[in-house]
Amino acid sequence: MARVYLFVNVLPGKEVSIRDTLRGIKGVVNADIVTGHYDIIAALEAEDTSDIFSKILKKIRKIKGINRTETFVAVE
Repeated sequence: MARVYLFVNVLPGKEVSIRDTLRGIKGVVNADIVTGHYDIIAALEAEDTSDIFSKILKKIRKIKGINRTETFVAVE
C-alpha cells in the first residue's frame, strides 16, 4: 500500500468546498484545512504511487480553485 501526503494552496474562500471535494474522491483517506503555508493537507492511499500520481494529475489538479500542490511520498 502506498501513501502520499498532498499539500494544497487554494484561492481565498475556497478552502471548505475544495476540502469537501477532496474528501469525496476515492483514495483520499483524509483532507483537512490547516494553518500555515498550506491551506489543505490530504492523505491519499492506493496500491502503488503511480495510481496516486495519476489521480492527482487527472482529478485533483483539475479542481477549480486549486493554485498549487506539493506531494510528499511516505517511505514507511
